[in-house]
Amino acid sequence: MESEVRTVKLSTGISVPCFVRGRLEQTVDDGGIPLLLLHAWGESWRSFERLIASVPDLVIVAPDLRGHGRADKPSGGYSLIEAAEDVVALFDALDLVRAHVLGSSSGGYVAQQLAVMHPALVASLTLVGSPLSLQGKPPFAAEVESLADPVSEEWVRESLSWYRLLHTVPASYIEDRVQDGLAMPASVWKQSLRGYYEAVPPTETGTISAPTLILWGAHDHLVPRHHQETLARRIPGSRLKIYEETGHLVLWECPERVAADVVGFVGDVRSGWP
Repeated sequence: MESEVRTVKLSTGISVPCFVRGRLEQTVDDGGIPLLLLHAWGESWRSFERLIASVPDLVIVAPDLRGHGRADKPSGGYSLIEAAEDVVALFDALDLVRAHVLGSSSGGYVAQQLAVMHPALVASLTLVGSPLSLQGKPPFAAEVESLADPVSEEWVRESLSWYRLLHTVPASYIEDRVQDGLAMPASVWKQSLRGYYEAVPPTETGTISAPTLILWGAHDHLVPRHHQETLARRIPGSRLKIYEETGHLVLWECPERVAADVVGFVGDVRSGWP
């Protein structure tokens, strides 16, 4: 399938780059519902490149979120609800009717908010290392609040050590994530983090009705297992799959495995979720 990176103007007032693979004009009936990928805080759509390579048969849509990557970086609009509203505006701009939505880490928090606010848009939901709640400041919040421009490369590299890796991750991939971090001004680091930890958790404000697959690393020191079990209970009929010997960054460590699970899950949804 052909692919391109488009610049998409959103009705929320910003422009974002968006990777698109395949024909978005396909109808719901012909299997053309795309897989929409929502990246984590501090990253960009390119964090999904290894996963995308492992799902060659799916139509893909992967934007940079507000303030991240090469997206516009306005002074405001970084609450969790506003992040979800940007995604809704992306649906409108691309004339998407529905999508299978996958969110990695905090991108999964945005995906949950989208599924609560606009259930008709979400054909299925895959949450990869996604939190139940981010309320309360994380241990590194004070460090982020002390950031000033220009954000140093040394700090960005050091911030990656917050996340323990149990699998070998290509050095080139990590270098790309450093560049993602350097693309963000200090104000975006601060405001986007605040937007997550000041938000009311989505599953406390509404119900997620979409078929849902939850993927979680057993050695995730940021998102505890009992939170994932609670998340699974709050989403009727959801499946929780645990990746042993994997930390918080499931997408970084196991992109091929995540891809295989997503392809199988989307196939199940198309066949009629039980």
